[in-house]
Amino acid sequence: MTVITGRHLVAVTACVSGVAHTYMAAERLEKLCQQERWSVNIETQGALGVESELSEDDIRRADVVLLITDIELAGSERFEHTRYVKCGINAFLRDPQRVMGAVRKMLSAPQHTQVILD
Repeated sequence: MTVITGRHLVAVTACVSGVAHTYMAAERLEKLCQQERWSVNIETQGALGVESELSEDDIRRADVVLLITDIELAGSERFEHTRYVKCGINAFLRDPQRVMGAVRKMLSAPQHTQVILD
């Protein structure tokens, strides 16, 4: 977990094979959050199963949830009452600034607002 003052983001990354892209996206997101001075907790769902699973408290404290996935997430109901941005792994890896722009806009959106990027 990266701990920096400011906003708090939680995220889940998951790809079809559950190998490289899941972890590439998590690594890229961590770097972007460091640049933004946001703290972030990232759960990965991959070939090794669920790693660094987000707690209910993590999710409740988050300013925004980011779901970077190409598959149906295990435990996706945990995010039903949150502000979240959802996008595919390739969309995030190709244009992370577009996704982070959507996350920034969500900071002022009402709770339960959900944005899905193509």
